[in-house]
Amino acid sequence: MSADTEARRSPAWGDTTVGFAVIAIALVCAWETSVIPTNAIYAQVGPKVIPWIATGMLGVLGIALSIEGLRGGWEHEAHGELNLRGIGLLLLGLFLNVALIGTAGFIIASTILFLLTAMSFGSGRLLRDGLIGFALAFVTYIGFDRLLGYKIGTGLIEAWL
Repeated sequence: MSADTEARRSPAWGDTTVGFAVIAIALVCAWETSVIPTNAIYAQVGPKVIPWIATGMLGVLGIALSIEGLRGGWEHEAHGELNLRGIGLLLLGLFLNVALIGTAGFIIASTILFLLTAMSFGSGRLLRDGLIGFALAFVTYIGFDRLLGYKIGTGLIEAWL
């Protein structure tokens, strides 16, 4: 048995801790979901269905991550250095989304967020990524605004609709 195989069999406590943290988040979500008030108006699907699905998925993910951590951890890229440009682009995208959603609107703010996120992962195809981000933001806005009646960041483009 090689030293590498032996090292893989010992638990990776950092990875296992991440799994346990996700399980803890799932438990908090379960507790919060259990206190959501229900109304007799709902037939079979009430306001707790989606939160319970999300809670279950978090629980399964946390268990899987914990098991993988106890088995030696998951594979990591061995670069050893942070991609500061990528992290900076992600933070800039989040900041601009929050700053612009009230004035420029949901569609423009979300398109910029999508574009900067794609750039942070190394994409250099700005036009393609911008068009994909715009299409996703447009469909999302229509879904929330027209179908659900929920106003999210009305701005420049939204005023034309």
